[in-house]
Amino acid sequence: MGRAYQNRKESMAKTSDAKAKVYSKYGRVIYVCAKEGGTDPDGNLALRGLIERAKKDQVPSHVIEKAIKKAEGGGGEDFSVARYEGYGPGGCMVIVDCLTDNPNRTFGDVRQCFTKTKCKIGTEGSVMHMFDHTAILVFKGDDEEAALDALMMADVDVTDIESADGKITVFAPNNEYFKAKKSLTDALGEIEFEVDDIQFLPTSTSPISGDDVEMFDKFMEMLNDLDDVQNVYHNVE
Repeated sequence: MGRAYQNRKESMAKTSDAKAKVYSKYGRVIYVCAKEGGTDPDGNLALRGLIERAKKDQVPSHVIEKAIKKAEGGGGEDFSVARYEGYGPGGCMVIVDCLTDNPNRTFGDVRQCFTKTKCKIGTEGSVMHMFDHTAILVFKGDDEEAALDALMMADVDVTDIESADGKITVFAPNNEYFKAKKSLTDALGEIEFEVDDIQFLPTSTSPISGDDVEMFDKFMEMLNDLDDVQNVYHNVE
């Protein structure tokens, strides 16, 4: 099927400022997850997954521990999820996921990224219907059949499974993430997942060209520079 997804290598940030932004974003999302679901990773599977992902992206242990201790203490910032949709350069479709303690500020900042690159921020649901909210698991292996059997035995609603270049990629609905991951590790033993994520995948992609390419790069750079922005999803080919 060859579904396109973003394999974000945030740990490859070359400058200290870029690394600090990555650490800050992880610290914020770990804090919110621990505050909402509990600070024990054994009892909070979402937190456990975040910690594993943070370590894979080379986030220092002290950043993770600080966020969890902050959640243990209660109080602190009151972050909420904010999601914005719209049309980027060349008419591409964009979803911007944020964590914010000031929704008015965040909306203003995100809207400015759209307007300064001649794009249009939309209303809720304007582009969401063109994306699937999908769990993605990628690991080394070539026995696609064994992986599929494990998923089927656990009654996981698999959307797609691919095997290429010595790697197996599993796609499943976002609410099947934990069940899919557990069924694979239970059946196949300890697995080091190269991609272990939940993303919005476009149902179709859109090519851009000419000046739109430069404007798209500027648009993405502006969004990623915002502290409140956690992830940006798009359908650019």
